Amino acid sequence: MVKSTNFSKQPNQKRSSEESADPPFEETYKKLFDEIRIGKGASKINYQNLFVVEEWELPLIDLELLKGREFEREECKRKIGEASEELGFFQVVNHGISKEVLSKMRKEQMKIFKKPFDEKMNIDKELNFSPGSYRWGTPSATCLQQLSWSEAFHVPLTDISNSTHHPTTLSSTMEQFATSVSELAHNLARILSERMGYKSKYFRETCLPHTCYVRMNRYPACPISPQVFGLMPHTDSDFLTILHQDEIGGLQLVRDGKWISVKPNPEALIINIGDLFQALSNGVYKSVEHRVVTNKAKERFSTAFFLCPSYDTEIRSCFEPSVYRTFTFREFRQQVQEDVKKFGYKVGLPRFLVSTD
Repeated sequence: MVKSTNFSKQPNQKRSSEESADPPFEETYKKLFDEIRIGKGASKINYQNLFVVEEWELPLIDLELLKGREFEREECKRKIGEASEELGFFQVVNHGISKEVLSKMRKEQMKIFKKPFDEKMNIDKELNFSPGSYRWGTPSATCLQQLSWSEAFHVPLTDISNSTHHPTTLSSTMEQFATSVSELAHNLARILSERMGYKSKYFRETCLPHTCYVRMNRYPACPISPQVFGLMPHTDSDFLTILHQDEIGGLQLVRDGKWISVKPNPEALIINIGDLFQALSNGVYKSVEHRVVTNKAKERFSTAFFLCPSYDTEIRSCFEPSVYRTFTFREFRQQVQEDVKKFGYKVGLPRFLVSTD
């Protein structure tokens, strides 16, 4: 889960009365773009690494089997566990979130992102979202490889609940989506934790509405694709992420040391393991590096749910000897923020390995 703080619009970024919906990437990051135009720094970018060897279909798991006979339930749980151990990513169908809700969510999401940029920058009060919910770009970027060509609304579940006090089509749709997908995340986390012999109430007690988030993403068409990422390579700083993406594609992940492209499946939701679950499982479940590549001609939309604990939650490996030292989510987030500020990218779990000295 990579966060991008919003920028205030600068005086020299005035545009016509027909305001563009796209954030002012080139104006704000002019220095980075100028270096590419004149050839300075171009050698720093390994363009070859942006071209994918192959497209993959993620393991597909039918969650309807969890309602079946005992051997069907156990087989389904086994598949969930194996995919989390081997790939860190899988997709699910018959997941309990209706096509109608997903379709309405995408429609409302597209509508809000089509608003003029200036309006989106100041829409928090109108929607009863926390200040800074709208984010775009990468403030810490020092080169184009660190810039994410994307914009997002990053909203805690409590903000979604509060916004329904003054209901809009967006707020009611977001609440339907968040309620369903949150329940799915908790059920999957319980299945994975029980496979490790971990108490099943752990996630219900630590991952609460004010700590979990829905993130609506838009990746505008990028004129200099593939020189810029939609979302730079990273791992997610949570337990689980659930993603609903459109048919455009662009999500890629590391498999056997190579980048592979995830084939979109409109019927499925994508699930991936986050850093906290890798630490909790003592490295059994894999938090895998992934990214979003840009598209020169088409924009891309996705909606993600992040299962996160409270900041004081202690993350302790459930097996001995422990690969990772015990840490709180607050410590982890602070270290990630420090590294991004210092290096321009997240270091993550390697910071929390048990010392071998």
